[in-house]
Amino acid sequence: MNVLIVEDDDGVAEALEQALGVQGYHPRRVGTGAEALSSLADVSLVLLDLGLPDLDGHEVCRRIRERSCVPVIALSGRADELNRVMALHMGADDFIAKPFSRYELVARIQAVLRRAGGCLHHATGAGADPRPAPAPVPAAPEPAAPPAPHVPAAREAAPEAAPEAARETAGRRTAQSPHLAGPLRLDPRTRKVFLHAEEICITRREFDLLALLISEPETVMERQEIMATVWDENWFGSTRTLDVHVGSLRSKLGNEWIETVRGVGYRLTVPAAAHA
Repeated sequence: MNVLIVEDDDGVAEALEQALGVQGYHPRRVGTGAEALSSLADVSLVLLDLGLPDLDGHEVCRRIRERSCVPVIALSGRADELNRVMALHMGADDFIAKPFSRYELVARIQAVLRRAGGCLHHATGAGADPRPAPAPVPAAPEPAAPPAPHVPAAREAAPEAAPEAARETAGRRTAQSPHLAGPLRLDPRTRKVFLHAEEICITRREFDLLALLISEPETVMERQEIMATVWDENWFGSTRTLDVHVGSLRSKLGNEWIETVRGVGYRLTVPAAAHA
């Protein structure tokens, strides 16, 4: 099944091609709206980024819908209601906000293709079989297995369960212990952050980012490692969102707390002034 990817960001496009190829689809990528409009032949689905360099993505979607009923899934980093509604009004069958995971993408593709099954244009297109698929024959029910005989648990095993449960509980408590870096304190149990004993209000994602950095102070965390841990290992989209969250944390803690290691990532450092 051919999937047309309309995306001008090389990194995002390559990730999409790889994810779709693993699922058995045949991706084909173009980088502009004009190329997309001339590449609709033998396409079963279009993944359309709305931020294209030549044409507005909504206009591209409208032109696609004028000449074809091929399913279109709009992709955009702008997830506001107006952007979503405009895409749907212009003919998109679904809208996915960036960043998104590979699992959500594949699930939405499958859902859109199921709904598009009733489209006569695709049912009788090139290479398609116009005959309806035969109804599946229900399988004969298997006889129920006889219930297994009840075997009472050995009394001797009970004392072993208590130490194991105690070790697991102790491990969870250790993982939930507060993290300290100079006057900065992060408590995973209450999800609160304190600087010089004063609470700092941060968002959920900012907390997760800071928790990763403070888990190993002075250690450089690579950008991809941070994105995979704090966001999603199957995350699609620009890593610019990481820079935005780091900037927000700096505005609340102070610029000196998070150091940029150019070309690599970030690390948490305790400023010398913080010890004063």
